[in-house]
Amino acid sequence: MTNTDPKGFVREVEEFRETPFGLYVFRRADHPRFDAIESWLLPAFDLRATVFHFTRGNERDQRVYLDVARVWRDGNVWHTEDWYLDLVEHPGRPIELIDVDELLAASAAELVSAPDAERAVHAAARAVAGTAAHGHSVDAWLAAEGAPITWR
Repeated sequence: MTNTDPKGFVREVEEFRETPFGLYVFRRADHPRFDAIESWLLPAFDLRATVFHFTRGNERDQRVYLDVARVWRDGNVWHTEDWYLDLVEHPGRPIELIDVDELLAASAAELVSAPDAERAVHAAARAVAGTAAHGHSVDAWLAAEGAPITWR
């Protein structure tokens, strides 16, 4: 199985797992700051949840990175359409909403439709409220919503 990233790079996937609520993928990365990533595609939440395995000296104060995106499956192929908004889980602190300016610029340039931009904002707001209600934990919030994600 392979993963094709938004820039068109095709990479081998070491592990994938389909569940009733999404798709888990683990793959190695040829990036200077991280050597592997784990991602969950979560269509009911309009999210891609990712844990980056940072290399020594490149560690960050983040646990889970959420991309707000349309996620869908077409047969055996999973797709995402990034909606620019992102959220970062920092251990023990409220989740951080970032790249609002990117969504607004994309919407103004009609790269994202008004209905999709609104849907993106709702998905981000749901994630902010959900994590706040569950100890600032993406995993705890998603488990409470019936999507118990796990990581390596």
